[in-house]
Amino acid sequence: MKKSLLALAVLGAFAGAASAQSSVTLYGTIDLSAKYVKNDGSDRRYSLSQDGINSSQLGFRGVEDLGGGLKASFVLLGGVNADSGTMSDASSGKFFNRRSTLSLSGNFGEIRLGRDYTPTFWNNTIFDAFGTNGLGDSSHVLQLPTATFVRADNSIQYFLPTMGGLYGQIMAAAAENGASKFGSGQTQNVNPGRYVGGRIGYAAGPFDVAIAYGEQKYGAGNPANVNIIGTLDSQKTFNIGGAYDFGVFKLMGYYDRDEVGDLHENRYSISGVIPLGQGEFHIGYDYSKASGDGFDNKVDQIAATYVYNLSKRTALYGTASRVSNGDSSANSVASGSAQTAAPTFGGKSTGFELGVRHFF
Repeated sequence: MKKSLLALAVLGAFAGAASAQSSVTLYGTIDLSAKYVKNDGSDRRYSLSQDGINSSQLGFRGVEDLGGGLKASFVLLGGVNADSGTMSDASSGKFFNRRSTLSLSGNFGEIRLGRDYTPTFWNNTIFDAFGTNGLGDSSHVLQLPTATFVRADNSIQYFLPTMGGLYGQIMAAAAENGASKFGSGQTQNVNPGRYVGGRIGYAAGPFDVAIAYGEQKYGAGNPANVNIIGTLDSQKTFNIGGAYDFGVFKLMGYYDRDEVGDLHENRYSISGVIPLGQGEFHIGYDYSKASGDGFDNKVDQIAATYVYNLSKRTALYGTASRVSNGDSSANSVASGSAQTAAPTFGGKSTGFELGVRHFF
């Protein structure tokens, strides 16, 4: 009996030590807003929308200390339609559609496996004052999106270890016979073909700059954008972005070039954040020109947001934006049920929203 009690005590102590070296955290964001959108050629639409300044999501993350500086970690993160209580990508069967990764990290850096942001997307979102969210999202002017513009499935990544201000990553993502899913000119971020890319940057004090390059292969019958181009073999993306914090104003921006067959697109984004007491003011301008193979079109957007922080977790905000299309595009500040219909070709799209965001 005494031996049994001793064994249980030893096992309990061992379990306690093991649990002390690992942790799992539940976290997430809820962001909801009252939104107004008016597109040329259709009626205005009022809606309860979401993701005005941050993406609504539910996540789990964990880390285990394996000793010797080696750690194992995971992230499972799913988008949430907080206005209706559903998952944001339920139709595709992706529950953790925003990120699902397993990592080993140490002095050598980090090896990360699973679904994650592509290296070429990081410069678009990091150096956008709106974080590619809400009515001010800089990607509203995008004309030639790839199927893995934001995320890639089936990926293997390597991240450099901390080396002063230098940082970087490389990614290879297998197609695994994935099929593209396109609707209304937008992609659902699945792998129609192999993706390879990399990013390297330097950050020190108020300064941050990074460049990235990626190539997306397409399989037969997988167009990059059904509105303007047909089946093509591959898409090449190059971008460079940067930011400088002056204290009273943080300036940021990026340049992005995409090449798909004979078509190419040049996008420019410049934006900034002005701190104002407990709040901050975000402003931005985005411009795109796509041309080649008889196609020539321009799209631009102007946007502004005011965010008032009630606490470190909760904020109120208001955003206004306008997209102006060229004769061959119908881009909008919104999508889905947040608009009655896309604007007419060459028309404008205008939006305004008031919302609240909470981290947990």
